[in-house]
Amino acid sequence: MATVVDIRNLTIAYGNGPPVLSGFSATLPEHSFTCVVGSSGVGKSTLLRVIAELVPPAGGEVVVPDRGHDDTSRPFALVFQEPRLLPWRRVIDNVAFGLEGMALSHQQRLSRATDALALVGLAEHAGRWPHQLSGGQRQRVNLARALAVRPRLLLLDEPFSALDAITRHALQGELLRLARETGTSFLFVTHDLDEAVFLADRVIVLGGRPARVTRDFAVTMPHPRQRDDSGFVDHVRDLRVALSELLVDGGGI
Repeated sequence: MATVVDIRNLTIAYGNGPPVLSGFSATLPEHSFTCVVGSSGVGKSTLLRVIAELVPPAGGEVVVPDRGHDDTSRPFALVFQEPRLLPWRRVIDNVAFGLEGMALSHQQRLSRATDALALVGLAEHAGRWPHQLSGGQRQRVNLARALAVRPRLLLLDEPFSALDAITRHALQGELLRLARETGTSFLFVTHDLDEAVFLADRVIVLGGRPARVTRDFAVTMPHPRQRDDSGFVDHVRDLRVALSELLVDGGGI
């Protein structure tokens, strides 16, 4: 299977301070869904920003094989915890915002944005303003904006953490549908172990000071997954034990 990104011995530090994350290596194949979990302060969010080339690493490298030159798509798109929609732009224009500066005509940008909204089930909301949407709908627009640039790897920084449980579970299911339909690879940061097991085929656990990869779990359960299934419960328990061991070893918050 082809590789989307190869992360080699990555080190992250804030300014001139000591590393908060050290020696992070992971190869993410096409059509994969990987979750990263760990306590606060281990550099999970910054890891996504480094991969997205928004922040330089203190060491190591992020290699994108066969990157080539394509002005109509991007290798990465980053979805933040907050939707960060522009209040003075209608929904369709918020989705098209990420396409500006690409080698696309106005009509092509509009078509891409319309298709992305249809993917997340909000085609009929294209003409609305952000304040007219619910929290879950705003996060769907956020996803549509990222998907519109047709990334090979979608980076998600706890995108559902501010939502109520019912909406969060619904959007988790939608995310799996989008993964199937688009073929995009996902790297998803979360504190929610239940969410990690529900979504991912692989869960990377970070811990220690500086943080490092302490466990790399394969989640082999087929989809759709049921949260009350004994295998699901066992996976969540294994993750919880791994994180508890880190707290005992002084690798917690």
